[in-house]
Amino acid sequence: MKRSALRVVVAFGGSAAAAIVGDLGSRRAPEIYDELDKPSWAPPAGAFAPVWSLLYATMAVAAWRLSRTGARTPLMLHGAQLVLNAAWPSAFFARRSRRASLTIIVALDVAVAAEIASARRHDRVASALLAPYLAWTLYATALNYAVGRSD
Repeated sequence: MKRSALRVVVAFGGSAAAAIVGDLGSRRAPEIYDELDKPSWAPPAGAFAPVWSLLYATMAVAAWRLSRTGARTPLMLHGAQLVLNAAWPSAFFARRSRRASLTIIVALDVAVAAEIASARRHDRVASALLAPYLAWTLYATALNYAVGRSD
């Protein structure tokens, strides 16, 4: 397989794998989300699928762009944040552990912020593509915290 094709497969495959693992951990998410005591600023359940679809796509494009630069640090951070991203739904929805899910999502925030900072030195477009993802995870962190306080 040509190197450029392999980069595409790895970049998009990584995002797809994180999405699939996360989906497995959130099979009952719609029912659980409806039962939660959420703040007034919580999004409707129907907002999550389109937002995450767009975010996974931009994460994959960012990873592909970074793979073309040969920069190792942002790609290692990308892998780390994908693992954390995939772990969060299981902690929040399957295990219903607000403490574990909050710990994971704070680590995710840090990993994404570090990836953005590291990526900026190698590819400003890749870094910019990750900014909405960080904004969403910070929003989700606040929501995770608010829901956890009400439990």
